Formats: sequence, C-alpha cells, structure tokens
Amino acid sequence: MPVKKFVVACFDDEATLFPAVKSVRKTGYKIHDVYTPMPIHGLDAAMGLRDTSLHTAGFIYAIAGTTTAFSFITWTLTYDWPLNIGGKPFFSLPAWIPIMFELTVLFSAVGMVLTFCYLCQMAPFVKKDHFHLRATDDLFVMAIECTDKTNDQEASDFLKNLGAVEVSTQYKETGWWIGRYDKETKIFGKPVEPAIAQS
Repeated sequence: MPVKKFVVACFDDEATLFPAVKSVRKTGYKIHDVYTPMPIHGLDAAMGLRDTSLHTAGFIYAIAGTTTAFSFITWTLTYDWPLNIGGKPFFSLPAWIPIMFELTVLFSAVGMVLTFCYLCQMAPFVKKDHFHLRATDDLFVMAIECTDKTNDQEASDFLKNLGAVEVSTQYKETGWWIGRYDKETKIFGKPVEPAIAQS
C-alpha cells in the first residue's frame, strides 16, 4: 500500500464536528475517515456511508451452519451409521433441530466476528498508523485525503474556520501490516519515517 498524504483536523466537541463533516463533504473534499473516542449516533449518515452488510453476511453464515448440521446428521444417521433408537425412523428431523440450531448460531456468530475483524483490519498482530493518539481519548479526528488538485494550505485554513483546534499535514500508510509499535516501522520490508508537517 502506498503512503498517502492527508490533512488531519482535530475537534474538541462533537457539536463542532457534525457541521464540519457536512461542510467538508459539500465543498468536495474526500473524507478518508473520522475517528472518535466513543460511538456517535448519526455520524455515518453525515459522512454519507452506506448501511453495513454485516447482517447479510450473518444470514449467509447462519444458513451455512444449518445446512452443514442437516447434511452431516442426515448422512451419518441415515447412510453411514444408521441406528435404531427406540424405534424412531432413521430420518428423525425433530430430534435434530437442537443441533441444527446450535450450529446455526455458532457459524453466524463466529463468521460475523471474523468478518468484522477483517473489514476493520483488527487482529492482535496487526499494526496500523494512527493520525492522532488522542482520538481514543478526548479528540475527534477527521482525515481528508489529498489528491493532486488539493491545496494543503487552503484545506487547513478551511478546517480551522470550521472550528478545528489542531490541523496538520501527514503522510500515512492506510493499510495494515504485521508488526509491533515498539519496533521500527516498515512497509514491505523498507523502513519508513512518516513526515509530519504542522501547519
């Protein structure tokens, strides 16, 4: 993943952040992401993000679990190892429902957790760049991705006028990689020193 250039603005209040997000979108700047210390209701709509498809993935995983349980039990008890249990028929669907239910829940829960971690690039061994460490404490951080047509100074002044308490230009790796924060940062095996210009 290439290192990209961003104009990063920090806000100290969500009441200032919301109008700023709407103004930035209306002006035409590309918002890379907004980082907040706690969930903020309505921020995804203000950023123009579509609804998540995680529930659809959960439904697919659930159907896979049900199908797996039904297929395996059917194959085992009607073909591979049929047992006469109290005179019941080999294909005894009502007795299988608890197992099918449990595998449905298991596949759905584990699948959604793994999908969520993949989409959010979260794992114990994953290392990512942070735009501002106080984004998990008391600041609301908005990163604007710069293009060839973006004027850094104009963007910085614009964000300051919207109420940003701190604005900086940063070069960051937007992907993730395996590593530790107490070791030297490397991208594809090459050391990288991100340049940060305060404006």
